[in-house]
Amino acid sequence: MSATVSFKVPSARGAQPVTVSYTRAGRGEPLLLLHGIGHHRQAWDPIVDILATERDVIAVDLPGFGVSPGLPEGLAYDLPTTTTVFGAFCEALEIDRPHVAGNSLGGLLALELGRENLVRSVTALSPAGFWTQAERRYAFGVLIGMRRMAERIPLPLVERMARTAAGRVALTSTIYARPTRRLPEAVVAETLALAKATGFAETLRAGTAVQFTDDVPGIPVTVAWGTRDRLLVRRQGVRAKQIIPRARLVRLPGCGHCPMNDDPALVSRVILDGSR
Repeated sequence: MSATVSFKVPSARGAQPVTVSYTRAGRGEPLLLLHGIGHHRQAWDPIVDILATERDVIAVDLPGFGVSPGLPEGLAYDLPTTTTVFGAFCEALEIDRPHVAGNSLGGLLALELGRENLVRSVTALSPAGFWTQAERRYAFGVLIGMRRMAERIPLPLVERMARTAAGRVALTSTIYARPTRRLPEAVVAETLALAKATGFAETLRAGTAVQFTDDVPGIPVTVAWGTRDRLLVRRQGVRAKQIIPRARLVRLPGCGHCPMNDDPALVSRVILDGSR
């Protein structure tokens, strides 16, 4: 069931209210799930039920994405602010240092939460921040193109396209290696989520200065990369391993940038193993 929580986050203008939407299911040690830019928490739907057999799973909409409101004026969509937001989010839910798994932008946030020692373990699926500048420009160009397409295609056409395999490929093959496995209603919902994401432009702008260069000491870290990731190419996983030498680097055969849909069983196992 969907829920919201509101809390205060410090800023130069004083404490600012932030509201985050989330769902929660299962029992066991807490596991926080963070999606990528332009997506929403439903990106994790293919694996939530599996994870919930062993974990208390909290899947969130990042501020300005999904149904979470954008950040108030005075709070930036940068890495330090978002890390503070999720530290406060965990305090508001009385979650003591959860495990965290993130994809893309969410993977970068997960690693930063780990670096700040706010979580017990990190599993990062194709995390942002390990790119060269040329790779970053390419990825941002693709994301901007996807956003413009989502904004411009009329909803009735999106719905018709999502009902066909070819249409699902056209709409989502950039992030899924097996887009025909995605349910039509899920494709429509995530296309709308991308079109309506109020935090998209500012998050992307803040990302131009992001380069993850620090180790994440003291906690277990897993970095996993799909072999068919077309957005953040898999050689970036090797760089992540060089920067975080104690991390476990896992190959996800046949998976794209958002591997949860491409191979739910494999990705669930990677996350559960990483959070033991």
